[in-house]
Amino acid sequence: MKGLVIKNTGSWYSVKTDDGQVIESKIKGNFRLKGIRSTNPVAVGDRVELITNQEGTAFISAIEDRRNYIIRKSQNLSKQSHILAANVDQAFLVVTVNYPQTSTIFIDRFLASAEAYRVPVVLIFNKSDLLTADEQRYERMMMTLYQTIGYACYEISATTGEGVAQLIPLLKDKITLLSGNSGVGKSTLINRILPGANLRTAEISDAHNTGMHTTTFSEMLELPDGGYLIDTPGIKGFGTFDMEPEELTSYFKEIFKFSEGCKFNNCTHTHEPGCAVLAAVENHYIAASRYQSYLSMLEDKDENKYREAY
Repeated sequence: MKGLVIKNTGSWYSVKTDDGQVIESKIKGNFRLKGIRSTNPVAVGDRVELITNQEGTAFISAIEDRRNYIIRKSQNLSKQSHILAANVDQAFLVVTVNYPQTSTIFIDRFLASAEAYRVPVVLIFNKSDLLTADEQRYERMMMTLYQTIGYACYEISATTGEGVAQLIPLLKDKITLLSGNSGVGKSTLINRILPGANLRTAEISDAHNTGMHTTTFSEMLELPDGGYLIDTPGIKGFGTFDMEPEELTSYFKEIFKFSEGCKFNNCTHTHEPGCAVLAAVENHYIAASRYQSYLSMLEDKDENKYREAY
């Protein structure tokens, strides 16, 4: 029997079978021994095979090959990864200029990871109704930066509903991962798109301007016009996993473009003479924030930055 993993609560997986049943399943005992360096060898979005034992308990016995996935370092186990979702058509990264503030380093790490696994990303700037005039100017500046690089950006307020309608056509017949820091309004946005979802939302902590975790597991929510929205727990840091320094350039679109003009093929864009990327940063063709994100990821090999709340 084959099906789609639509929910993961840690030890149990809800699998929607090809004939429309939803079956609660566990992982077969030896499944973890197959060299998957992940805290969750089975992820929401996986196509799997099921078997049942004499007691009627269903077990996931195999995973079909994934076409892509979004992955990050495990929060607690630096040698392992955590797969946010598999087989997605696109990701919506919900960001906020304030309440709480999403850092450009977090955004850029997510974008680079998505580039690595060929997942298109749309940036959703939420809570536009709460921003001061200065914050609105900063938000427009950020949107212009990422649009110039090639990422679609949308300004919305999930609370008031302003701007949400423009997202609906983008979701049709697509499997869309929804991600972002805790507190940026993912659950509010889902409730706005899918009023029947009734997801729990929480207030922002006034003391630290940070979000509370309201979603504790990943789940695929079926959309009425076709497609799925994958709700994921809020994440504080986004540690990149299994990226080699020489690959990193190609995950930053504009750095890759300018790197073709570098004097040396193995240029790291940090100190080399004749580096076209350094020249582009100096001449403001590459944003300083993007270059700093690139440098921070170059340093990832021996550090614990992914544990910090960016």
